[in-house]
Amino acid sequence: MEQITYEDIVQEELLRWHRKMVKNQSMSQKVAKTIQKKMNSYIPEKIHEVVTVSIKNMVHATLVGSEYTTKTPKIIDESLQERESRVRQAIVTYKRTAAIEGAGTGAGGILLGMADFPLLLGIKMKFLFEAANCYGFDVKDYRERLYILYLFQLAFSSEEKKKEVYRIITDWENYASTLPDEKKYLENVNWKEFQLEYRDHIDLVKMLQLIPGFGAIVGAAANYHFLDVLGETAMNGYRNRILEVKAR
Repeated sequence: MEQITYEDIVQEELLRWHRKMVKNQSMSQKVAKTIQKKMNSYIPEKIHEVVTVSIKNMVHATLVGSEYTTKTPKIIDESLQERESRVRQAIVTYKRTAAIEGAGTGAGGILLGMADFPLLLGIKMKFLFEAANCYGFDVKDYRERLYILYLFQLAFSSEEKKKEVYRIITDWENYASTLPDEKKYLENVNWKEFQLEYRDHIDLVKMLQLIPGFGAIVGAAANYHFLDVLGETAMNGYRNRILEVKAR
């Protein structure tokens, strides 16, 4: 009897993820999106401004800064199983950190709730850079930092945008080969679209976090969930690239 390897298990999980990504939007998701757009109109403009500025700064730091790129060394010479053990440990750590941060800011109502946006963004991005290093990718390369942004979008965008990003993610090597040099590409980064997709994706939940007292419960649960989703997206995104190269 042929022994099942760790890569066999990963391949099966990856196939399930692929099916999930191409699945059509359900009626409940469409209804939720309609409600979300309506609720979005009730959120104070000041909060929208905080989110917009936070995301713009995060995108810029991700692409050109060193805030996230120099703290965790790239892991080399480890098996996929060993790499993913590190990633899973990171997911647990960052989920706890995000939950604690969400509970703390959620307990304070509107002012601290607004502070949660940039704080949570930082936690998410640090996790993605750590995951990239665990999988052995060089985050000093602007194309790898761009890939991280696409993973972020895949986790936190509308269903329509997710399908577009998914096509890029699953054909990354070909897509990356068409990119211009770093300076020229950065001039054309559509950070506005990026922040709108992210904002619209999380607004409904985050609005509830602004309610004093109740916001602490929502903040902890929401942030924990967001990191869970991001972890799954990152793992399968990098799995797809690694196994695709091995298959050649």
